[in-house]
Amino acid sequence: MCTKFSFSGVGDFHIFHTLPIIIRVSFDMTLIFAEGKAMSCCHSHSNCSHSAPDSRKTIAVFYGGPSPEHDVSIVTALQIISAIDTQRYKALPVYISPDGRWFIGDALKERSNYVFDREAIKALTPVTLDISRSDGMRKRGRLLYSKKKLFSSNVAAEFDLAFPAFHGSFGEDGNFQGLMEFAGIPYAGMRTMACSLLMDKAATKYLLKALDIPALPFAPIFRPQSSNMAEAKDIKAAMKEAGIQFPCILKPSHLGSSIGIAKVTSVNEVLENLPLIFGMDGCAILEPFVENLVEYNAAVTRINGKIQISAIERPKATDELLDFKQKYLSGGNDKGGNKTGQKNPGQISQGMLSLTRELNPKLTKKLQGQIEQWATTLFEALDGTGAPRIDFIGNSKTGELWLNEVNPWPGSCGYFLWEAHKENPLLFTELLTHLAEEALAERRKQRMPKDPVPRDARLFKRALSEVS
Repeated sequence: MCTKFSFSGVGDFHIFHTLPIIIRVSFDMTLIFAEGKAMSCCHSHSNCSHSAPDSRKTIAVFYGGPSPEHDVSIVTALQIISAIDTQRYKALPVYISPDGRWFIGDALKERSNYVFDREAIKALTPVTLDISRSDGMRKRGRLLYSKKKLFSSNVAAEFDLAFPAFHGSFGEDGNFQGLMEFAGIPYAGMRTMACSLLMDKAATKYLLKALDIPALPFAPIFRPQSSNMAEAKDIKAAMKEAGIQFPCILKPSHLGSSIGIAKVTSVNEVLENLPLIFGMDGCAILEPFVENLVEYNAAVTRINGKIQISAIERPKATDELLDFKQKYLSGGNDKGGNKTGQKNPGQISQGMLSLTRELNPKLTKKLQGQIEQWATTLFEALDGTGAPRIDFIGNSKTGELWLNEVNPWPGSCGYFLWEAHKENPLLFTELLTHLAEEALAERRKQRMPKDPVPRDARLFKRALSEVS
């Protein structure tokens, strides 16, 4: 039997019962039954204990960290959090401070809160990562309270996959990716080996040579164990072996975003600039200076098994080199005049913090073909995942072109390159959904048994609880 009740401003309620019932309506419009069996409903759906469970997956966005690009990582993370498809995913910000402490908390979603003082820190929850994998394939990632709770669960938060929105050292270079692999947690972006290799400019050049992709010659200069100063004779010897002469470009081997890059015309100038680089990196490289410099960038990903190349951009530099401040701190107003670096999901936007660029520049068929072919060849060689950005440099007068470097996790995920694609534009929200789905698919491919040691290879007895 069904009885219908109507309340002004609330709506209709259908009550299914088998016995006479007495109904009392509480202040919050909850239907309470003294007898019989019935289905109750609440006036406030958001507070109703009978609401449908939230089936959205939680994406933990990890960012910050002990990197020279710590602040840029915060900008990227906030952009990701604002652009995630909220119908399918929930964002969990996980901030890592420059000294390596991990925090969670709602305050992290607001850019204005990143001038941290003692009171702001108190509003955040210190956590650590649970790296145990008791089932052979972790079903969810877990963050634990840094200080263990006495009478409650030690789990501060759970998540389904990780977005490592780091730039540079200890996050984009394979360190964090390896941690996720160890813990059995799905993560977006390039895999551990690819990140480690591509964030090493010297190693990248060796790979490019093996793939017959043109790259500039280089001379590596390593930081001495006892100081931040190399010997002049060692610099001259390295340049002679590489066959390069001044003027040169000096840059760190493991950092991005043009940090520490300098044009040098003598050994003395190299020695003057090395202490800055050696303060952040154990290796510097010297490359020939390219006259009539022109730069091109393009991102690459794999969708439905097919490699796709984004729009190509040509950064515009007012000086000979695009330095860090010009690249990231040259403005930041969005269309509404807000300096947030954020955007609404699905809204086509204008690039990372007003970096001056020309999207889809007019290129010769040969030049565009080289960019797309070299990017595809490199991505295929690494069994690529994610959406790395590949940077090229060339001589605008001679037409020469070289592959310069690769950013495994580019600033703002390089979303403006995908949104600007002429034929198949991919909005930021769509790009993030693609990366999330790919992360889960990659984890399924790596499934392992609870005990990965084959029975015939077991030299020691297992605990009774683990015998299978």
